[in-house]
Amino acid sequence: MAQRSLNKVQLIGNLTRDPELRYTPQGTAVCTFGLATNRSWVTDTGEKREETEFHRIVAWNKLAELCSQLLFKGRKVYVEGRLQTRRWTAPDGSQRQATEIVISDMMILDSKKAPEEAVAEAEVASLSEPIDVVEVPPEEAPPVVSAGEGIVPSTPSPASKSTDDSLLPKKKKTDDSEEDKKEVNPEDIPF
Repeated sequence: MAQRSLNKVQLIGNLTRDPELRYTPQGTAVCTFGLATNRSWVTDTGEKREETEFHRIVAWNKLAELCSQLLFKGRKVYVEGRLQTRRWTAPDGSQRQATEIVISDMMILDSKKAPEEAVAEAEVASLSEPIDVVEVPPEEAPPVVSAGEGIVPSTPSPASKSTDDSLLPKKKKTDDSEEDKKEVNPEDIPF
């Protein structure tokens, strides 16, 4: 009668490289990536030490496809699986061996976004809300309020009258409604 045994690995670490997704000749997905785990301790002399271990992670089937879609270098993850050692003969005739962790579960522990996702979101955010820009000639500008001094009228400088129109923001084009045709009197603006 065989004794029961346990081969279980649980790791929390950061990806050392982007996942690599491949398919076997039978069409089964397999994804490999590296994971780094850190251990720190204090020696008897009070010196802080840190050690990093690097692990080769392998995922199969649907989990492999998920890992390749959701993971990227630097992402913090929890993986759970089993140790597996493979042996093979290299093309030069030498015997090779690799121990890897075949995972059955994976959880993402951070909220980082992939670098290309962050850039895409920033572009979408900048285009999602149009900004109304209204040009007010310097002579019609409302008074400037200074902290603790009350209302101080602004006076246009000679340099501001000779500004280049190409440097000024352009007005957003809207339909010609009655409100757009009204002129704004600076004295009617409450402060």
